[in-house]
Amino acid sequence: MLKLGIIGTNWITQQFVEAAAASKEYELTSVYSRHEESGKAFANKNGGQVYTDLDKFFNDGDFDVVYIASPNSLHFAQTLKAIDAGKQIIVEKPIVSNPDEFAQMKAALAKHPEIHVFEAARHIHEHNFRAIRKQLASMETISGATLTYMKYSSRYDEYLAGKDPNVFTTTFSGGALQDLGVYVVYDAVTWFGKPNRVHYYATPLRTGADGKGVAVLGYDGFDVTLNIGKNTNSYLPSEIYGVKDTIVMDNAAELTSVIYHAADGSTKRISEEPDDNPMIAEAKDFATVINDPKNPDNVRHYQTWLHLSEIVNSVLFDLRRKASIVFPADNK
Repeated sequence: MLKLGIIGTNWITQQFVEAAAASKEYELTSVYSRHEESGKAFANKNGGQVYTDLDKFFNDGDFDVVYIASPNSLHFAQTLKAIDAGKQIIVEKPIVSNPDEFAQMKAALAKHPEIHVFEAARHIHEHNFRAIRKQLASMETISGATLTYMKYSSRYDEYLAGKDPNVFTTTFSGGALQDLGVYVVYDAVTWFGKPNRVHYYATPLRTGADGKGVAVLGYDGFDVTLNIGKNTNSYLPSEIYGVKDTIVMDNAAELTSVIYHAADGSTKRISEEPDDNPMIAEAKDFATVINDPKNPDNVRHYQTWLHLSEIVNSVLFDLRRKASIVFPADNK
């Protein structure tokens, strides 16, 4: 069983720790938090030794794999530190802030070929995501898509109260595109490839980050529209268009219900009932690669995921540039 260390004690870390336990592949042994009180509260509930010093966490912590769920802008430095410490690494999306950081991360990995870095884009590991990809392969023509993921963040209440939570600041590489937009960019890049051109029409906040926005990804012969937001809710379905046939998703990130509408008017459900915890599939996939790293299938899967992460990171950066959204991390 893999020994797991975690950085960050927020709700998404709790969800991953529960998924890791459900997968029966991991045991939580080490917890890092900047605040001892929150670290102890997390460890009392889930187990693990608490550290409030990051160097001691990596030097003294008894773990094989680290799950990094800190603010976005911290992912890069913490990932490099984990590589140097010889840990396998799972990083919450977005993996890093920009292509320059990604290139530096890859250079560090090249010096430590035994180390893997996985971006925790959970939905691409789920059955329903793969079912859509399989259905797309049988469609004669793709005419476009509209993918929506807009979900009101509880942290937006803090923003409205005059505070600057990290998810809504450029300082911490935050904003709607970096948080929820990652899901639909992953959708588009995996299903249709890297776009030829991109545009992003963002609704800026006073912090310079985007609260919501509309992105358009241009492909040969069709466009894909992405509707994303963290300061409002949308209940629109997402769709992929053929000519007379269409794939309809209840949500482009959750993918709990996916229906194929054939050209003859018939319908077919291509989705399965998802796991109660949507992070179980990724936890299992990552463990499979870590436990048997030389298996040719595992090598291929890992290389595919890392390359996909790199393309998504590039597309996110290009979209931000179109909307003149600049992070401090871009100027380092």
